[in-house]
Amino acid sequence: MEAIHPETGSRPPLPAGNTDTGTLKLIALFFMLIDHLGAVVFPQVPEMRILGRIAFPLYAWCMVVGFCYTRSVPRYLGRILLMGILVQPLYAHVMNHRLSSPNLFLSFYCGKPSIFLTLFLALAALWGIRERKYLSHIWAPALALFLATVLHADYGWKGVLFILMLYAGRTSRPAIAAVMTAFFLFWGTGYAVTQSLFGIPLNLNQLPSGLSQPLSAFLRLETYGLLSLFFILIPFRRQIRLPHWISYGLYPAHLLVVWLVKALVH
Repeated sequence: MEAIHPETGSRPPLPAGNTDTGTLKLIALFFMLIDHLGAVVFPQVPEMRILGRIAFPLYAWCMVVGFCYTRSVPRYLGRILLMGILVQPLYAHVMNHRLSSPNLFLSFYCGKPSIFLTLFLALAALWGIRERKYLSHIWAPALALFLATVLHADYGWKGVLFILMLYAGRTSRPAIAAVMTAFFLFWGTGYAVTQSLFGIPLNLNQLPSGLSQPLSAFLRLETYGLLSLFFILIPFRRQIRLPHWISYGLYPAHLLVVWLVKALVH
């Protein structure tokens, strides 16, 4: 059931597109596994990192949908915070994000945080935007963006801002597509143009400039996140409902798979 605002008693506008978060999380997990294997085990295969760009937009959309339907935002925040604390040592170890410190707490918890910090900050900002208490619709997102920067959250302030913008356009498929296209084109400007895909060279220089320039904008690492649009915009006929413990437990499970493959290969 969708959440009802405690003061007004009104239901917020529901998200358009695919609300089958169970299936979307499984798809996101698959691409995240590919991404992390590419980062840790097979860095010589850049296509794995490209395919991995699909994962974060799917998780971001699942958070937007979950926020619209949850009955208790504090419980939702609590689950994300707890999972972030529990999986951080495993994440830091498997992904090589530990600090060089003899203190185990500092080594595991003061390195690069997992995606759960980004999701926690974004969800807290969404809650502030919706509640509008003590001008929380202004300071809550501003604080979330600031903390994402100083705490070096995964994807940084851009990751938090993307979720906020996705929430703003959630009720219209064209708006979702427009937000994602504009944001990922902006995000991709800091990355080099892909020179080849799966062994096929991309010789954009041989094309007319009127064609090569717009194409090159879509062939940058973070811009490949637009591949997730198909899954977000088109509803699935059948929905999968995942219990919370399975939904969250899949994250440390995929890290164990990465650790096992890493141990076997190296």
